[in-house]
Amino acid sequence: MNIITLVISLFVLLFAITVHEAAHGWAASRFGDDTARNMGRVTLNPVAHIDPFGTVLLPLLLVLMKAPPFGWAKPVPVNPYNLRNPRKDNLWISAAGPMANVLVAILSLLAIILIKLASPGVALFLRNFLVGRGGLPRGFHPLEGLAIILFYGVLVNTYLVVFNLIPVPPLDGSGVLMGLLSENAAQKYDRLRPYGFLIVVGLIYMGVLSFIIRPIEIIIYTLIFL
Repeated sequence: MNIITLVISLFVLLFAITVHEAAHGWAASRFGDDTARNMGRVTLNPVAHIDPFGTVLLPLLLVLMKAPPFGWAKPVPVNPYNLRNPRKDNLWISAAGPMANVLVAILSLLAIILIKLASPGVALFLRNFLVGRGGLPRGFHPLEGLAIILFYGVLVNTYLVVFNLIPVPPLDGSGVLMGLLSENAAQKYDRLRPYGFLIVVGLIYMGVLSFIIRPIEIIIYTLIFL
């Protein structure tokens, strides 16, 4: 893994995770629970959200292993007793993080397309950068450097969306699903929570995450390099 690619990937991931957690806190505040806001978690300051393993160690190991970089931050605290409609509100609070990452990914993709229109050579530069394993030519244009960051912004935020929408507790997908289930079914489903981490690790080991991400990657590459 080239050091340039490593640094950019981790920088973009830190930003993506920060946006994700801040969105959770903002949504909780909108639905009546200011616990996260009072703890300073509704912020784009990454220091407030860093988890030593999920935000630093795991992403670093995944990047070094050439696997899709993803991770997590400290969970945003939500007090359901402060919510007006706990089950329904929690659905939207859970969805807020992935929705924020979807928005960042779309904006990054649109920005790359605009840069391509302004400087047609950017697409060729970006392709050569990826094929050349992260090497930068001398005297490259600032727009080309920005295109690299935006490219990884699209990929990393997409990885986070797919990962967090896995419907296994405690990931966001489980919060969305529980909000759609009946109260009785949701209580039974929540019994998976003690085994959630093992289930997620098993799904990653079996390649389920890569199987889902691969078609999305193909669409992204097509839109960027078309």
